[in-house]
Amino acid sequence: MNTKNRVYNLHAAHSGTCAEMSADFEQHIHLRYQVVLAGNSFFHITETATGRVRGFRINHNDACALARNLEVSH
Repeated sequence: MNTKNRVYNLHAAHSGTCAEMSADFEQHIHLRYQVVLAGNSFFHITETATGRVRGFRINHNDACALARNLEVSH
């Protein structure tokens, strides 16, 4: 089986390496907001296109929730 031209379906069982799956996944997903550690237990939510901080939280789970909400609302 030729593995160089393998096409992955993210909904199917995956038989490749994690690096292959991650590379394929990153090609299709473009997130607008990213959670960035900005200090000791302090997180910025930055817009990936501009690098501007759009929010901040002291809890990582709350920061991720805010990033998801911003993704949906914009």
